[in-house]
Amino acid sequence: MKKNNRKYSAYIKILKEELIPAMGCTEPIAIAYCAAKAASLLDSLPDKCTIAVSGNIIKNANSVVVPNTNGMKGIEAAAAAGIIAGNPDKALEVISSVTPEQKKQISEYLISVDFTLIPMREGNALDILITLQTQHDTAKVRISDCHTNITFMEKNGTILYEAPAACTDTSAGPTDYDLLNVEDIIEFADTVDLADMEEIIARQIKYNKAISEEGLKNDWGANIGKIILASDSSLKARAKASAAAGSDARMSGCELPVIINSGSGNQGITITMPVVVYAEELKSSKDTLFRALVVANLIAVHEKANMGRLSAYCGAVSAGCAAACGIAYLNGGKLDEIAHTLVNSVAIASGIVCDGAKPSCAAKIAAAVDCGILGYEMYLHGQQFYGGDGIVSKGVENTLKNIGRLGSDGMHETDKEILRIMTGDHG
Repeated sequence: MKKNNRKYSAYIKILKEELIPAMGCTEPIAIAYCAAKAASLLDSLPDKCTIAVSGNIIKNANSVVVPNTNGMKGIEAAAAAGIIAGNPDKALEVISSVTPEQKKQISEYLISVDFTLIPMREGNALDILITLQTQHDTAKVRISDCHTNITFMEKNGTILYEAPAACTDTSAGPTDYDLLNVEDIIEFADTVDLADMEEIIARQIKYNKAISEEGLKNDWGANIGKIILASDSSLKARAKASAAAGSDARMSGCELPVIINSGSGNQGITITMPVVVYAEELKSSKDTLFRALVVANLIAVHEKANMGRLSAYCGAVSAGCAAACGIAYLNGGKLDEIAHTLVNSVAIASGIVCDGAKPSCAAKIAAAVDCGILGYEMYLHGQQFYGGDGIVSKGVENTLKNIGRLGSDGMHETDKEILRIMTGDHG
């Protein structure tokens, strides 16, 4: 693919804007960012905070530890951290530089100030509206559709900024995503000038490997990564454990940043680490590893494009399947191998639901990576799933359309029921 090709430029742009750093689970961090932005409009600390959020934000922000808060969990803690110690200029690293004194202030502020949580009944799957009040002033900020996509700012009834909900923090809209397809992704990975994306991929490896190693070294979450390695030291087990361990640490408040994919740190880790582990075992060159990660990252974005960033479809599945495509590439695989790997693996694992961000995500990640590698191994043994086998259609792109339809439309009511279960709503 030539540099002046429209797709070449679009794919570079997608990689640059998708693979960005975040510290902490992206949903509570988006709340912290929104709160920090609202607080920046005021001259003093607010004495009232109203947080209106969509169901998927509640689902993904309620049970994870917010970094730099001394272990506090939940939506209110994330907002308090953003108000007291947030730097909105740092986007998804908004609370990466919190002092010990500020940690104490966050805890005290959370107790002393009136926080009100309001579930949104309508709107986008990813939607946050924070209203802060002081004695004399009111500020409102809304984030919609993407984790840093501010669509509305208001102070004292005067609108300061208003924009459509469509994402502005990703690849500049649906046109770029429409250009993604598996065949062209592989051609791009084969021909891309590594100077155009070496810094991005190198950073992804560095950050995500660091948090994976932390998850294996210390006591985090349910220690899924350690449990896997306690009974199995095979290459496949190490690939699964490396991805799970990063999630173990991240879901439990580890203060190391990760490089996300499709708005998710867990997905970013899951895409990265199995490919890195296989590359180390195969003694792959740096260039081959980087190109394999280009394949894995872009296929993951392609999978998620039709279903949205948040849904009842577990994002670990798309990430684990994409990682297996990267592994296939490391082993010399091209379109046939990668397309079959992807179809086989999504056919196996597409029933895993997302019931929010929490320690069990690490176990789902391990299962997704396992299914992805099984999909590749099926190809190596001359086995495959065929069009008409359940949600599989003839052709990888048709199957991915089916997965997108399943995640966005088919699981819409499932998503609502999961939230009702999680919040104890029996009505």
